[in-house]
Amino acid sequence: MKTVIDGMTVGYTDDGNGTPLIFIHAFPLSKSMWLPQVDVLKEAYRVITIDLGGHGDSDIVPWNDSLDGYAKNIIRLLDHLEITQAVFVGLSMGGYTLFSIYRHYANRVKAIVLADTRAQADSEEGQAGRQSMAEVAFKDGASAIASLMLPKLLAPATIEQRPEIVEEVRQMILQTPTAGIVVDLVAMAARPDSTDLLSTITCPTLVIVGEEDQATPVAESQYIAKRIPGSTFVTIPQAGHLSNFEQPVVFNQAMQSFLERHEL
Repeated sequence: MKTVIDGMTVGYTDDGNGTPLIFIHAFPLSKSMWLPQVDVLKEAYRVITIDLGGHGDSDIVPWNDSLDGYAKNIIRLLDHLEITQAVFVGLSMGGYTLFSIYRHYANRVKAIVLADTRAQADSEEGQAGRQSMAEVAFKDGASAIASLMLPKLLAPATIEQRPEIVEEVRQMILQTPTAGIVVDLVAMAARPDSTDLLSTITCPTLVIVGEEDQATPVAESQYIAKRIPGSTFVTIPQAGHLSNFEQPVVFNQAMQSFLERHEL
């Protein structure tokens, strides 16, 4: 589906009925990464996946280079869909965006799922790495970014033994325009530290991480879970950074258990 908000096209999917679940994708992918969740969860919930600007079916917004901008656009889409409260699910960059949503629009958040993400801002080294990747994107395009990102997104066993998964993720990256990649990198490098936000989160929270996540290691998710009162922590075996896509059955079971426990 597509709609126009503030003059810009926004791509999204909207399936099922019940409590709305809003899925926010990782860098440098698209809403397609959530297909394994949509197929299962739409039977009991209203499942909405969103393309951030410059990804999938959404227009590039080159001047909207902050995660707060991404958060505002998501809330504007919910306004359009007449959704006042929802469960938000964010993985990696989606998790960073979810922190921004909670910081500015906590009244819209019924519960949150933080997957394979971190609360801290980028270090100077991390910011330099994003600048370097932006330069690679300008020079060599999305194919070079795919080569850099695949080992960070997927567990070694997935890369060695599941070529179909590797190719699906590669194609998602190749479909992301260079400008969208660069805007993401600028936004992530500039994001604020969310460590102090964690203790203020009062809604039901699930923290998920792949046991072999190299981009945001298990310790990062443990750090988040320990600081959010009453949160649930789940590790997913044989999964890297893209835990929902590598091990969707286990990821979906963790989500369903969490949603049912809290009667969401």
